[in-house]
Amino acid sequence: MELKHSQWITAARDLGDVCPVFRKRFCAEKEIVSAALEITALGVYEAELNGHRVGGFVLAPGWTSYDHRLQVQTYDVTALICEENELRVTVGRGWFRSPMPGWEDTEDKRRRYSQPCGLIARLEVHFADGSESVLSSDESWEFAESPVRFSEIYDGERYDAAFAPKDWEAARLLNWSKEILIPQEGEEIRETERVAARAVLHTPAGETVIDFGQEVTGYVEFAVTAREGDEVRFTHGEMLDANGNFYNANYRSARAEVLFRCREGNQIWHPRLTFFGFRYIKLLSWPGEVKVEDFTAVVVHSDMKRIGWLESGDPMLNQLFSNIVWGQRGNFLDVPTDCPQRDERLGWTGDAQVFVRTASYLYDVERFFRKWLRDLAADQRESGEVGQVIPDVMPTAPGSAAWGDAAVICPWTIYQTYGDLSVLEAQYQSMKKWVDYISGDGWEEHFHFGDWLGLDAPSGSYKGSTRDCFIAAAFRLHAIELFCKAGRLLGMDVHAYQDLYEGFAKRFRKGYPDYRTQTEHVLAIHFGIAENPQKAADALADLVCADGKQLRTGFVGTPYLLHALSDYGHADLAWDLLLRRAYPGWLYSVTKGATTIWEHWDGAKEDGSFWSTDMNSFNHYAYGAVADWIFEKAAGIRHEENAPGFAALVYEPHPDPRIGFLKAELETRHGTIRASWRYEDTGIRYELETPVPALVRLGGEDRYVMSGSYTFWSIHSIPEKEHTIGFSERSI
Repeated sequence: MELKHSQWITAARDLGDVCPVFRKRFCAEKEIVSAALEITALGVYEAELNGHRVGGFVLAPGWTSYDHRLQVQTYDVTALICEENELRVTVGRGWFRSPMPGWEDTEDKRRRYSQPCGLIARLEVHFADGSESVLSSDESWEFAESPVRFSEIYDGERYDAAFAPKDWEAARLLNWSKEILIPQEGEEIRETERVAARAVLHTPAGETVIDFGQEVTGYVEFAVTAREGDEVRFTHGEMLDANGNFYNANYRSARAEVLFRCREGNQIWHPRLTFFGFRYIKLLSWPGEVKVEDFTAVVVHSDMKRIGWLESGDPMLNQLFSNIVWGQRGNFLDVPTDCPQRDERLGWTGDAQVFVRTASYLYDVERFFRKWLRDLAADQRESGEVGQVIPDVMPTAPGSAAWGDAAVICPWTIYQTYGDLSVLEAQYQSMKKWVDYISGDGWEEHFHFGDWLGLDAPSGSYKGSTRDCFIAAAFRLHAIELFCKAGRLLGMDVHAYQDLYEGFAKRFRKGYPDYRTQTEHVLAIHFGIAENPQKAADALADLVCADGKQLRTGFVGTPYLLHALSDYGHADLAWDLLLRRAYPGWLYSVTKGATTIWEHWDGAKEDGSFWSTDMNSFNHYAYGAVADWIFEKAAGIRHEENAPGFAALVYEPHPDPRIGFLKAELETRHGTIRASWRYEDTGIRYELETPVPALVRLGGEDRYVMSGSYTFWSIHSIPEKEHTIGFSERSI
């Protein structure tokens, strides 16, 4: 990386809220063979060469643990070079200079907000005669005020289209480390889709609101004809209230506002240095007639490849599938955030480990998580403690069970889905540090979030009734077990940790002879630490039924609940929970018009009121983790641990007549798996297309098949369900 030979530069004077633009002019009078721009910034940047945008990376250079790691981008700009050239780079605050998290006033927060913007770049041009020209950022570069008068992750952007940069001054060198510079590791953040506005609404409160029909993360592009000085101003929201009025009190302190000062004539514009989470915008100022065709939502997220699809015979379940996908898209913006809209948008470790398996089935997130896990290791504290969020912008906040365990669960899951052992090699020391930390005295009595948002929470508490110490002890065992598995695969001596596991397991069973809540049953069953898992699963089923076939679990228990039931003969009850349309249930939000996953099952209540204004996101992907159960158990696509990356398949579906059919498709490193089942007049038709050998488990029988396409029939007497008379098998 040649960028280390360049110099960090910054504006030579304080520009206040205004974003600086830097420029470098140069000539290229000879025939050009190639040209490349290597660049990064302290903040987020947008580069233009001769008036053309450089690359498609939005919000570059992304978000990393800036004290340790800053990604550098390299762009091929050969086609943009002319004889007379001008390179311009506008730098906004981005995450680097944001006051996040918005609800804490800390020294670290004030430090971030007061940091200077910075730019470092190198443009290398190669000519046909064999010569080259190198332009490195230094004092010869200039800066000026840009048309971006303000830009910030939470509060939005202000832009003056009539303003032209002038009074250029020499940039100043900035004393900043170049040791933190690393090549681009994660997926680029890109504009991935455009969603046309669906309607212009005139609310009872007299507001003009644009509805895009889908909650997205990104920004609004609009077309307007105006006079110079006219203003376009709007704010963003996720919901309408019970009366049909615009609502965004749940954004808390995030203003999420756009102000565009027009030039004369026709213009099309969207923000470039910030992003929003929204379905609606409320126009606060607009010159002329408001027309729906003048508004488009531009969807922005990490440019991951879609690899997994689900479809059923139930339209509401299909909407849930869509909501899960949109929840991932909206929150996988360089880091796995909890939500994209309010004064938070942080890489919560608990949410990440909860959702990582589902995420890895819907999109190829191997590169995405490898980059984030490197930040986790970089931010891991000397003690081995892992913070609540990564990048760790709350370095004094204590870690927690089920949150910090992302250090072990996420790399293990990525290895299992994609089969590349190097992710475990890269994270092994981080995994070890975490396991050592939680194996010390006092872990069970440490601060913990508990079963966050558990529905059995005492009045006034965010924590469910599951004992914090139980969760800490259970997740400790799970983490040590996964660490030992990883160590053995890497050829490490983990005998001491295996002994540690056995000791903690005995202590767990002695200390927790009974399980009091749904979540306690779920963890003991799913983590394999219940002495009698079948008995525990039966007790869990009884408990769920006693609760009116309602889940009472929170962030900790919900991801594993359906697995714990179906793995021990209670698949019908798991389906009951999945298909429940009343609160609490996955389909309740669908009945209320949701287009993403909610933070709370009843974020919007039956009467149209809201759960709260304090903590009520309508794009919070964690409960979308249920999709891994749909892939693995409902559709039957899974693999054993000794066949990572789906090198071999276990096909064991759990059909349910209420949805008619289910189709699943998953692109693996070995090819595409397609599986479906459909209820027909005489039975259930199963179809399987597998690129690898498969163990097929249907009708209580096991059979092995080679790669290929197969049809199986389960014949039953209507209306009896699953009364199997026989199977036929056909290879296509």
